[in-house]
Amino acid sequence: MFSVLFPGQGSQSVGMAKDLYDNFQYIKDLFNEADDALDMSISKLIFEGPKELLNETENTQPAIFLVSYAIFAAIKNETSFNFDKANFFAGHSLGEYSALACSNVINFRDTIKLLKVRGNAMQNAVPKNEGGMVAVLGEDINDIKKIIENNRNKFNCFLANDNTNGQVVISGKIDDLNGLMAELKKLNIKNIKLPVSAPFHCMLMSPATQIMNSKLKEIKFLVPNNKIVSNVTAQPSDNPENIKNLLIEQIEKPVRWRESIINMINYGNKKFIEIGPGKVLSGLVKRIDRNIELFQVNNIDDINNLDDL
Repeated sequence: MFSVLFPGQGSQSVGMAKDLYDNFQYIKDLFNEADDALDMSISKLIFEGPKELLNETENTQPAIFLVSYAIFAAIKNETSFNFDKANFFAGHSLGEYSALACSNVINFRDTIKLLKVRGNAMQNAVPKNEGGMVAVLGEDINDIKKIIENNRNKFNCFLANDNTNGQVVISGKIDDLNGLMAELKKLNIKNIKLPVSAPFHCMLMSPATQIMNSKLKEIKFLVPNNKIVSNVTAQPSDNPENIKNLLIEQIEKPVRWRESIINMINYGNKKFIEIGPGKVLSGLVKRIDRNIELFQVNNIDDINNLDDL
């Protein structure tokens, strides 16, 4: 039994998927369609950079989706690998949109346009450099929750990502995050300020929720080919309206990635295949359960080796 995982923000790099673009006309067509849908050359940005522009949230989100979808398309076209046998599809934050598109819940063009809007809305929900995120390492999530709650009168921070054992991410305004970091330093708890300029997955994203609520209501969601594990609930669903409503909630709710992986393992998953740029999700899964088999697919060689599974 296996499940398919799609990465989120932070997995991008200049030049990703160039080998697929150079070798397969249908991948080139996909990139051209993306450029047309977005009315910009996302292809050129992905292949040539600059990195700083690719790393801007409104560009990163459609770019990672495009690459993930292209890799998925190449697997389907170049191998006999059967995705119908997958238990679940799941994605980390924006990766959930990749999971939905690859499971035929929403079409490619609608998805990439939605992610451009989502990225822009999330980036602009809080004025630039007024919010951010901090990764807290090596601690139990419940201990971090207690620190946040016990200091609510001093700083107002929010749990944004429960990524893996000993890795949670906190969102908030910069002054509040500085207060949290000072408290963590007193307790000798390791923490790192992340290179993002907005506090994702918390109530400060409410303007983005309103925008995405309006946009998603316009899109018809179909029954997925594979059950989708929601970031919000960490549970699988194949109900289109439920999936859509959870996607709206996802903007402000924490990403429950650790629980999602544990639940998929408990349903009998022995293998995970990460489709998209980078290997971030495989690293997170490995820290949750070292006995799980992990496969990453992000280039032609990986695709050719997938038939061996």
